[in-house]
Amino acid sequence: MPNERIFILAIESSCDDTAAAVLQNDKVLSNVVANQLIHNQYGGVVPELASRAHQQNIVPVIDAALKKANVTKEQLSAIAFTQGPGLMGSLLVGSSFAKSMAIALQIPLIAVNHMQAHILAHFIDEEGFDKPTFPFLALTISGGHTQIVRVDDYFAMEIIGETTDDAVGEAFDKSAKILGLPYPGGPLVDKFAQEGNPNAFVFTKPKIPGLDFSFSGLKTAILYFIQKQVAANPNFIEENKADICASIQQTIIEILMDKIKLAVEETGIKQVAIGGGVSANSGIRKTLKDAEAKYGWKTYIPKFEYTTDNAAMIGIVGYQKYLNKSFETAAVISKARTQF
Repeated sequence: MPNERIFILAIESSCDDTAAAVLQNDKVLSNVVANQLIHNQYGGVVPELASRAHQQNIVPVIDAALKKANVTKEQLSAIAFTQGPGLMGSLLVGSSFAKSMAIALQIPLIAVNHMQAHILAHFIDEEGFDKPTFPFLALTISGGHTQIVRVDDYFAMEIIGETTDDAVGEAFDKSAKILGLPYPGGPLVDKFAQEGNPNAFVFTKPKIPGLDFSFSGLKTAILYFIQKQVAANPNFIEENKADICASIQQTIIEILMDKIKLAVEETGIKQVAIGGGVSANSGIRKTLKDAEAKYGWKTYIPKFEYTTDNAAMIGIVGYQKYLNKSFETAAVISKARTQF
C-alpha cells in the first residue's frame, strides 16, 4: 500500500480560512488558503460571516488546489475534511461539500480532528524538516486551544495538560487589543517584541498545579497594569510599545516552557513538537530550538505554512487514515458531528 500512488484531497474550514490541499501519499502537491479579511473590522471572527465566506470560497479554492497539483478529480483516492472542533456553520460548509464530492466520485470520505492534524503535520514529507519518532510530546497552541499531548502513535494520543480557561492565542490577541493593536493582534505583539526588552516589565505568572495552563489571570494583570500606567502617562503605550510586547511575550513563553519542562520530567520523553497557529510566534520557536542545547531535547518545529489553519495537515491525517481504511459513511456525516 505505501508504494501505491495515493491522492488525497483535503478540505479545512474550521474557522475563517477556507483551505484545500492535494497530497500524493505524504507529500504536498498543493496547499491553497483563502483568508477572510472581513473579520478585521469586527476585532474577531463573526461565525455567520465566516460560513457565508466559506460558501463563496470553497469551489474556487478546491479548483485551484487541483489545478496547482496537476491532479484531476478522477485521480483522487479519497477526500479528507475537518470534522471538528470549530465553528458549526464553517464546519458544515466543508463537510457537506466533501460528502457530496465523495459520493459523486464514489471514493472514501475521511473525517479529521483539527487538533490531531496540527500534531501530525510534522509527518508531511518536507525537505529540511525531520519527522519525530514515537513517543513524543506535542505542544499544541492556538487561538482556541493550549494542550500538551503525549503521542505514542499516529492515532494513540493522550492530553496530559490543557488550559483551564483561555487559550494562549487568546492571551496574545486580548493583550494586543488592550494595547490598541488591530485584529489579529498576536502577530503584531510578536513583531514589536523583537524590538523590545523582555525584562522591562514583570507580570505575575499563574500558579496552576500539574501540567495545566491558565491565561485569564495574566490578561487581567496586563489590563490593570496598562490602565494604571496610562492614567499616569497617556502616552505610555506608544512610548513603551516594544518593551510592553516583549515583556508580555516573554511571560507567556515562560508559562509554556515551565509546563513543557515539567512534562518532559514526568514522562521522560525528550522529543517535543509544536503545532497550531501560535507556534508561528518567533519567540516561542527560538526558545524551543534553544532548549535542544540547554536541556538535551530534540525539538520539532513545522514549516511556517503548516502552523496556521491549512488543509495540508488535514491531508496528512487523511493519508494515514486511508492506509488504515478508516473511512466515514454518508450516514455518519449527515449527523454533522463536530466533536470526537
